Amino acid sequence: MSAVPETACAIAAQVREGRLSARQVAIDTLDRIARHDGLNAATRLLRARALADAARVDAAVAAGRDPGPLAGVPFAVKDLFDVAGETTTAGARQRAQAPAAVRDAEVVARLCAAGAVLVATANMDEFAYGFSTENAHYGTTRNPHDPDRLAGGSSGGSAALVGAGLVPLALGSDTNGSIRVPASLCGIFGLRPSFGALSVEGVYPFVERLDTVGCFVRSPEDMALAHAVMLGEALPPFAGGRPRVAALGGWFAGRADAAVLAGIDRIAAYLQAGPPVVLRYAAAARSAGFLLTGAEGGHRHLPALRRDAMAFDPATRDRLIAGALQPVAAVRDAEAVAARFVAEVADALAGHDLLLAPATPMPAPRIDATTIVIDGQTLSARADLGLHTQPLSLAGVPILSVPLAQAEGVLPIGVQLIAAPGREALLFDTAAALVAAGLVACPPVPHLAEAA
Repeated sequence: MSAVPETACAIAAQVREGRLSARQVAIDTLDRIARHDGLNAATRLLRARALADAARVDAAVAAGRDPGPLAGVPFAVKDLFDVAGETTTAGARQRAQAPAAVRDAEVVARLCAAGAVLVATANMDEFAYGFSTENAHYGTTRNPHDPDRLAGGSSGGSAALVGAGLVPLALGSDTNGSIRVPASLCGIFGLRPSFGALSVEGVYPFVERLDTVGCFVRSPEDMALAHAVMLGEALPPFAGGRPRVAALGGWFAGRADAAVLAGIDRIAAYLQAGPPVVLRYAAAARSAGFLLTGAEGGHRHLPALRRDAMAFDPATRDRLIAGALQPVAAVRDAEAVAARFVAEVADALAGHDLLLAPATPMPAPRIDATTIVIDGQTLSARADLGLHTQPLSLAGVPILSVPLAQAEGVLPIGVQLIAAPGREALLFDTAAALVAAGLVACPPVPHLAEAA
């Protein structure tokens, strides 16, 4: 039996050709996750379902039927995606006894219909409100490249599973950076697609005006395949010749580790970028994003807060209460700022096909750190992980976090590739070109200690 490859495309090719069985891939994946659970990334192993789904794939191959483009590919989902027969906790203790989902979330169903095999649910910040995946109920997810550091959040469990090489594909959600932040810290590819492009049916909501779903993978080819499956159609190609590229300056050129800024410079030079673009409303947009997130999230959970505030994770509870108390006038001001920023981003993308920005201002902070100093400034080791993702979330554009190629042993950090709505194919093609040029690469799969 061949060793299981690291990427989804390679696994699917070998299963379709009969060189690997989907069952053996599923068993190997489940066993490796169980052995390496010190990361606290998976919340539930779905062994019975995985083996049943794998058997259907193998039966299709044996009968000469098409098993699907993702045949036998194991994947995990953040624990806010409905999984038939399982309780969707959304990382919250008060949902642990909620009724089981009666059907899979739409994007989960599409992946499974394409032959993918669901093996696990993954840890997250409670109700997706956080950038660190430090959950008072279900524990902290650790970074696969240094278990003393954060994996990022709120989709940290999904990112850690892919970053550790335990699954080649995992689903997350991104409201303010909850895919892009952990992708950066775990050294993998993470996509926030165009707002509304992928169905959020069966996904526990947080802030509906901002919520998106997307995936984590280890190659641009895997991202293109998985996204097309979830989209339900082929991606329209970019047909504009050489892309017009610019790095974002101003807010996005400060408060960032020198390594990520140097990486952006290398990418910009390779892509023959023009002068930097400054988005004047970026700082204000980040503040607006904070306020709008807190206000909508706070009002969503206000009835539960009134019933039993102590059932919430303390960090989540306090922010939700503060958000619910925001005056209407402040929310209106934030909406006005957001509208100006959205128009500013649209103008920038009218003159450019691709924009570049840091995904996180720093590599993964230590779990015990409360602050970190970057560029001479003291930043929050948690809230400021979303410095560069949060304002861009308001724009509703597709953004791919790509891992910078680093020397062995250097902690990962990512760069955001930003395009106009519907131009995900440009992001994937650009990422593939950067991989070929040696500028972007996932770090090698780390050696993980086995559970005691």
